[in-house]
Amino acid sequence: MTIKAKAQQDAVDEVAKGVNETIVDEVIEDQQVTDEGVEGQSDSVDELHEEVSSMRQFVTFITGDEVFAVDMAPVQEIIRVPTVVRVPLAPSTLEGLANLRGKVLPIISLRRVFGFDEHEYDDLSRAIVIDLGQPLGFVVDRVDRVIGVEISQIESVDSIRGTVDTDLLTGLLKNVGGHAMVMVLDFAKLIANEFAEMAKLSIGSATQSLSSSEQKNLDIQFSEELQLVSFSVAEQEYAISIEDVQEIVQVPENIIHVPHSEQHVLGVMTLRQRMLPLVSLRRMFALPFQEADEHSRIVVISVNGCSVGVVMDSVNEVLRVSKGDVDPMPAMLARDNSMSEISEICRLNGGKRLVSIISADNMFRHHAVREALSTVEKMQDDEMNSSAEETVIEDDEQMVIFRLGAEEFGVPIGSVQEIVRVPDQLTHVPKVPDFIEGVINLRGAVLPVIDQRRRLGLPTLDRCEQQRIMVFLFEGLRTGFIVDSVAEVLKVPKSAIEPAPSLSTSQVSLIARVANLEKQKRLILLIDPSKLLEARDREGLAEFAS
Repeated sequence: MTIKAKAQQDAVDEVAKGVNETIVDEVIEDQQVTDEGVEGQSDSVDELHEEVSSMRQFVTFITGDEVFAVDMAPVQEIIRVPTVVRVPLAPSTLEGLANLRGKVLPIISLRRVFGFDEHEYDDLSRAIVIDLGQPLGFVVDRVDRVIGVEISQIESVDSIRGTVDTDLLTGLLKNVGGHAMVMVLDFAKLIANEFAEMAKLSIGSATQSLSSSEQKNLDIQFSEELQLVSFSVAEQEYAISIEDVQEIVQVPENIIHVPHSEQHVLGVMTLRQRMLPLVSLRRMFALPFQEADEHSRIVVISVNGCSVGVVMDSVNEVLRVSKGDVDPMPAMLARDNSMSEISEICRLNGGKRLVSIISADNMFRHHAVREALSTVEKMQDDEMNSSAEETVIEDDEQMVIFRLGAEEFGVPIGSVQEIVRVPDQLTHVPKVPDFIEGVINLRGAVLPVIDQRRRLGLPTLDRCEQQRIMVFLFEGLRTGFIVDSVAEVLKVPKSAIEPAPSLSTSQVSLIARVANLEKQKRLILLIDPSKLLEARDREGLAEFAS
């Protein structure tokens, strides 16, 4: 007995959870329609269920020029091919990760699994979601139909074992769905072969904490340094202590403008269900106003539990500077009310580069910031909601988000020593390890630099203005990694962080977690910085340092 045309392509497109029960109901319905008008028929619904239970349901589909089938039992649903986030160091058969109703779903190309030629996805392409311990989506060229098959129509693969590789087959369907023979795929074995790590690896939370001895060494090393976030406003460079920076976010499309407010106050935006007042640093410093563009960023500054978003033309770097290179603001200028927010001047590159350091405390005394905070207080519905939301925010993880191609990656902000521009040329040193792209002079110290694209097996990219070097510390030695761009500093709710699928040893070691920001339609791959260099690379780095 087979299912009628209504169970074919159009019906299959939206197969959902509980699909087995749906199939049984349709078979019963078809039988009832066939028997309609026949008086006194003795078959009961119970007998019909017994008849249906003697059958097995399969989904048949086309990949390449071949027709395959999969047992209905592990099939969760059939969906259109979703947009994916590419995962470096994963098997080539993996298309990427997709968001399926708040869950991370690996998407796998069956064409690549079978070694077929590449094929552009079209309106008929589908992903069959199969759950054998972890849901996986397998992309096929076309879903043919859902069929019920008599047990007698299922044959062993022994009859073709001598001529065809039957390792991934569990059986053959003869004369079903208009096909003389349909091969039944063994997805459990296919997954075991392609993604052996999924069966062997268990993912725990990636740890970024340092040992007490490492932390003590860091404290000693950096006790005489300041860590600053630098940004540009009207072609002037400013900075603020990273301790006062809560996060850095993009300028939203919609800003709630507050009537009758001072011109310094741009309005209010919503940041994770909280209202955040926005002020313009250009207007605070009496500089010509400029509309925000794709380079503009909002630096969220927090003092004593109060937060305000300050709009900057662009965010440049995260700097580590010696306290010896920082001078107090000249007394004559410090008395100028228009410059009271600037507390110190940082001298870089032998004094050729001056960075004005803004005091967050002084900024919060500015009347524009006070007015912005007052505006938000008036707009709050009640104090209890505000307190509850603040509690949620304290449970977030602060990440530096960077991009490689179209994909977004994140590392804990505490692991990033600094972020600097890529110089016009890197110095190439003979006999350095192959993975080192070159070296740069970073405040008198030699910094080895690695191309993050090469580390992750991605195509190389020509140098451009947006690229940055993110500096990490490995066993006492600073090392820089070139990324395409640094996008923002983002607070990610821990509830949005989940283990990444285990697809390969290298991938799961480096990218063990994923931030699934469903409302923003973003999947951010979270990197464990301690795994950026493998053991042999660390040895090579140590030899280079010595």
